[in-house]
Amino acid sequence: MPRYKGWTSGMEMRTDWLGQVVEPILDPGREIVDPHHHFWVHDGATYELNALWADTGSGHNVVQTVFIECRSYYDLSAPDPMQSVGETAQVARMAEQAARHPEQAQVAGIVANADLRLPDLDRVLDAHVAAGSGRLVGIRHAGARDGDPDALIIPGRGDAGLYLDPAFQAGVRRLGARGLTYDTWHYHHQADDFLALARSAPETTLILDHFGTPLGVGRFAGKRSEIFPHWKEDMARLADCPNVIVKLGGFLMPDNGWDWYKCDRPPSSDQIVADQSDWYLHMIACFGPDRCMFESNFPVDRTAVSYPVLWNAFKKIAAPIDEVAKSNLCAGTARRIYGL
Repeated sequence: MPRYKGWTSGMEMRTDWLGQVVEPILDPGREIVDPHHHFWVHDGATYELNALWADTGSGHNVVQTVFIECRSYYDLSAPDPMQSVGETAQVARMAEQAARHPEQAQVAGIVANADLRLPDLDRVLDAHVAAGSGRLVGIRHAGARDGDPDALIIPGRGDAGLYLDPAFQAGVRRLGARGLTYDTWHYHHQADDFLALARSAPETTLILDHFGTPLGVGRFAGKRSEIFPHWKEDMARLADCPNVIVKLGGFLMPDNGWDWYKCDRPPSSDQIVADQSDWYLHMIACFGPDRCMFESNFPVDRTAVSYPVLWNAFKKIAAPIDEVAKSNLCAGTARRIYGL
């Protein structure tokens, strides 16, 4: 797990704080596939199946989810390249437990972690496939790296120049050859390197998490108006790569700089729409709804907003567009891309 500087230790204690903002559920019958959440026991914070169900069962019609690797449940007794298989195996067990409760959201897919530079990558991927019990859909070896990690609450672990490494690019291509997707998380100033990676692996589906994380802390604090036009250009260029899919969410993480987690009250869905909808609408305009999917990024974004309010915001952002587009944003794109 990334180091959270004690931030996660109070995560589950924020329930009363989040409960200050309660909204009617919008469009409650619409099916939702949440393509991005985590499970973990870390630094005094626990978010496992019952916690997920408390969120997914809080009003919106969430029928399936996709777990994204987060360096939890590793098998530390295994050789280093194989330790992450322990996470896949544990989440697969949770998914089997969920299958015994069909009335709840089902953990339908697992995106695991593997070092894509390994010369014996197939051996590691084979182990994840076996551990995933039919649910492994992709790999995330994230590239997030910033030159001032001490300014970040959730600093990424990516190595310098990762996306440009020929061995890494070959690993991403190998995922496509095996029918697996590649998820990643990085910061906005890494957009050019990610574009190069996307072009190097045209047969692999690349999934960009969290808008490419436009930072708003450290040296980027107070510079959102400067970052936004450059980010728009970067996303427009990236959209020319037909193999790139984008997740719309994860934009309430502390390092984005909105600072709602510090406020006396969490934001309403109207406030989220007012402050952030331009970013969402630009992505939808560039990539189209069939290459975009709303994501919760829970429990990370839970530090700033409740699950019902977040999905209300998503539905409000999608309100002006047609029914097919709404269906894709909320469920269809995730089902198609991950093969759920």
